[in-house]
Amino acid sequence: MSTVSTPTTQAAPQLSSRMTDPTELIPELKEVSAALFKATGNRSVPRTTIGLVQLRAGQIVGNTYLTVLNTGLLRKAGETDQRLTALPSWRDATYFTDAERAALALVEAVLLPNPHGERVSDELYAEAARHYDPKALATLTVAIGQVNFFIPLALIGKPLPVDNFSTEQWT
Repeated sequence: MSTVSTPTTQAAPQLSSRMTDPTELIPELKEVSAALFKATGNRSVPRTTIGLVQLRAGQIVGNTYLTVLNTGLLRKAGETDQRLTALPSWRDATYFTDAERAALALVEAVLLPNPHGERVSDELYAEAARHYDPKALATLTVAIGQVNFFIPLALIGKPLPVDNFSTEQWT
């Protein structure tokens, strides 16, 4: 006698973040976040470049929240699917400007260990300085610091992946 199994449908698990909204626990975090956003929004570096840098950081650390959020923000700003798709392989993709490549090289240097020496070499710094004036280079550095500030919250707290800031991410 053969038995035929019928597929069962299981309800999707209820998604929730691991941590409650950290700004409810530490209200000063809102001020820090606002200050970082204001500092990186001084227009010395295109917002798209900052978004690409922050998306690349999320990809490097393997965090769905950061990749979904930054992809959504970049799409809303008009970024193309080709550039978003090619970002992990930006070194050989033709879609990025030299200035964007310098910014992407900086975020990778900060986040990836270099077994052969210092992470941000003098050559890399000089290349970035060719494309960004001192204020823009400082802004780009703060933008890398901004995403690095939020990486522990994203990895430890595991907020729900959302593609914009208006969606509830901490439940």
